[in-house]
Amino acid sequence: MYAYIEGRLTSKNPAYAIVDCNGIAYMINISLNTFSKLKDKDQFRLYTHLSIKNEATTPVGFVLYGFADENERQLFRQLISVSGVGNNTAMLMLSSLSPEKLHAAIVENNASILQSVKGIGAKSAQRIIIDLKDKLEKGKLPADFVSSVHNTNKDEALSALTMLGFNKVSAEKALSKIMEKQEGELPIETLIKAALKIL
Repeated sequence: MYAYIEGRLTSKNPAYAIVDCNGIAYMINISLNTFSKLKDKDQFRLYTHLSIKNEATTPVGFVLYGFADENERQLFRQLISVSGVGNNTAMLMLSSLSPEKLHAAIVENNASILQSVKGIGAKSAQRIIIDLKDKLEKGKLPADFVSSVHNTNKDEALSALTMLGFNKVSAEKALSKIMEKQEGELPIETLIKAALKIL
């Protein structure tokens, strides 16, 4: 329905971005990789995927997912085509691993890398590889992951982790544990990825 949305970024954090497009603001769920590429830009184009939920318990029927490039969106769509992999799991995978590393893990039959993502067990990893290996071998590799270098804080990382579905108390403990071992402020991507390995 929406190929992409381009406009002024009025708000962004590691879990979502709000894009003002001619006076209409869209709240778009993003991966950590996409967040890294937003940097401090005012204008940006997000390649979108619209999910329609028909569950009576879901307050929001339409959910927009946005990606910095078409390769990441295509990888997201391929992931959710696998039985048992939903939108949230696919976004978690794209937030835990760069698109390039995720692509390589599938093509190279490296289940252990996939299992490093919370919620992906041995069976799920094998199912993803079986379903997608041939498809990804025929396609091109996603663009390299570009790390963001701007300063962030614990609160933003905590907010992102809770948006991804993690318990706030557990996430806060994980972040505190990581920060105790470091001197100075870590980039938010580093904080979140380190926390994802603990949670």
